[in-house]
Amino acid sequence: MSGKIISIHSFRGGTGKSNITANIAAYIASEGYRVGVIDTDIQSPGIHVIFGFDESGINESLNDYLWGRCAVKDIAYDVTSSVGLNNGELYFIPSSMKLGEIARILREGYDAELLNEGLKKVMNIFEMDYLFIDTHPGLNEETLISAAISDLFMIVLRPDNQDYQGTSISLEVARRIGITCTSLVVNKIPGSYDPAEVRSRIEEAYGCEAIGAIPLSEDIAETGSREVFMLKHPDHSFSDAIREISEHMMKN
Repeated sequence: MSGKIISIHSFRGGTGKSNITANIAAYIASEGYRVGVIDTDIQSPGIHVIFGFDESGINESLNDYLWGRCAVKDIAYDVTSSVGLNNGELYFIPSSMKLGEIARILREGYDAELLNEGLKKVMNIFEMDYLFIDTHPGLNEETLISAAISDLFMIVLRPDNQDYQGTSISLEVARRIGITCTSLVVNKIPGSYDPAEVRSRIEEAYGCEAIGAIPLSEDIAETGSREVFMLKHPDHSFSDAIREISEHMMKN
């Protein structure tokens, strides 16, 4: 396996993690790469909305693989053309949106090692250059095991005291289990703040590189997660920030 695995995490929900994940993945694919995105937020899946998926469009999901009902190759959907890409390849691996499947996960859990085995297999099958893991908010065993096999563990946070404290916990736990390649992205920065100053302060506080600082935007909120924003609005400040983050990942 020669591709790179990138886990994107947030200690709390509502940081915009899934939106950022989808947009970074789409941009990198547009540069001619083969990219995958997997939604491992099995308890509360959401990134499928950004890719234009609903329940009727999913035959097999990550849940089916974890319960042994299908092979891992059957759960990767080519969304290259449907999201509007003219270059590269973009694959999406959804979690089930069915209430019964979500309830079963909450009741029984799942084998995190089997999940990681599937990640490696799907990367090889589709010859992916990058695989992005959209994790469940907060710290759990599955997130930490996935992070441990990743080439980069990226945490998304807002300029918010609860996010600051949660991010501190996430970084400390990651370091204790040997995850050293970490970075931060600060999202939803109010217009009254200087993004460069916020970024500098975050880096100093955590001793960790901040590879992106994204201003708060009403335009993003108005789309209601219905699209991969940067593909439709390439000249927007949000898209500029996504390009910066993506370029950093491709160079490093």
